[in-house]
Amino acid sequence: MKLKTLALASLTLATTLFLATAQNSNTASTGTTKAPEPEGYEAFSQKVKKPFDWLSLGADLRVRNEYFKSAVSLSDANPLAEQDVLRIRGRFWATATVVTNLTVNTRVSGEPREWLDPAFTGERAGHTGMEWRYGILDSANVKWDYIMDTPFSFTGGRQDILLGDYYDWWLVADGTPGDGSWTLFMDSLRLGYDAKAIKTKLDLIYINQQSDPGERMPTIGHSGNYTLTDQDEEGVVVYLSNKSIEKTQLDAYFMYKHDDPTRASSFDGESYTTGGKVTGTPFDHWSYSVEGAYQFGQRADRLFANRDVEAYGGKAKLGYGFNDPLKNSISLGFEYLSGDDPSTPEDEMFDVLWGRWPRWSELYIYSFPNETLGRIAQINNLWRIGPMWSISPLKGMTASLGYNALFAPEETPTRTPSAAAGTLFSNDGNFRGHYLQAVLKHQFNKHLCGHLWGEWIWQGDYYTQDEMMTFLRAEVMFTF
Repeated sequence: MKLKTLALASLTLATTLFLATAQNSNTASTGTTKAPEPEGYEAFSQKVKKPFDWLSLGADLRVRNEYFKSAVSLSDANPLAEQDVLRIRGRFWATATVVTNLTVNTRVSGEPREWLDPAFTGERAGHTGMEWRYGILDSANVKWDYIMDTPFSFTGGRQDILLGDYYDWWLVADGTPGDGSWTLFMDSLRLGYDAKAIKTKLDLIYINQQSDPGERMPTIGHSGNYTLTDQDEEGVVVYLSNKSIEKTQLDAYFMYKHDDPTRASSFDGESYTTGGKVTGTPFDHWSYSVEGAYQFGQRADRLFANRDVEAYGGKAKLGYGFNDPLKNSISLGFEYLSGDDPSTPEDEMFDVLWGRWPRWSELYIYSFPNETLGRIAQINNLWRIGPMWSISPLKGMTASLGYNALFAPEETPTRTPSAAAGTLFSNDGNFRGHYLQAVLKHQFNKHLCGHLWGEWIWQGDYYTQDEMMTFLRAEVMFTF
């Protein structure tokens, strides 16, 4: 890694430790059994965050230094192979309680970036320096729980929607993959029904997402050269969840998505996805999750005219927690996403819909634009398997280490421009490579956390290169 990146990472960690020490000194225990009254910064924070009984305020600041090599280019020879960027995201939010169970929620977010190497994207593409980007209202909704004392709830407007296993949300998680984990929102209507007597929940969701950040609501600053996603999207999600079987949760869903093209990387067409998931804890220490989906419809893009879609995907995870003082746990994960078979007239590429986010890898999402017409995190034509181990060596600290063997069901990525098809991909191999991840996280106190994150891929015969792809990140996050 470059010297300047090491310096920034060291500065980030030093700042974290300094702030943590200062915070902990202000919140130290008094040695009494009764919790002490808040004082100093904590008293100030609580007063500012709750100025009135009906109003709650909050804010956070996230600083990331990210360095990655060969992830975007797949080759060290490319001038943009090395990327080094400082990302500074700030958010402010407010929740107003109109009456009991009825709230109005808003949040404003912005993320300027300082490119230390020439940027591969954005307004600083090919250049270094500050990219101010824009500010956006990434939450603006009305939420009504237990409508008229019934089991119904409703949220209408701009909101975050995450469906599935915690932090493994598969097909519904991020409506804005174009801004790179800065925001997640979907412009949507969500109606929920909670039938507690039969331990069943039902969600009906309508999504209408615009590619242009300023199309529906004005942005702070110029956003005309940026995108939230690759096309305008409209969708319907029906999601049913039942816990009537002891230690088991059964989910079933149906999703409709219509894509309306707006740029060269757009899809055009409509897809239907039906699937289900089973999760449970059958015995002490053991947990599992199995999910699968089938997808059909029609799809077109700039390389292919309208074709019938016939695709499928699935994932599974088996975990064991030792329940020891160090919270040791191990798991084995598997995932399969079908790729387009060039020998058939159909399109077999599985679309992860609104699941284009770094669910299991921060690194690998950057490589897929090379085989999906420029669509970041459009992961498909993949199957992977590997173990994960995590431990908590200190209070508030977790460390994890994971490995995946990566494969491609189809040797040829059909959505690769012809100029790159022979230079980046061998078209004569199914092994994508060896993937390694190492993460260290620490929650210093309720206001401050940070992490160090590393990922590496040793390329296999699916690629023409025999090089290592690298991703390194240092992060500090302060929550007011």
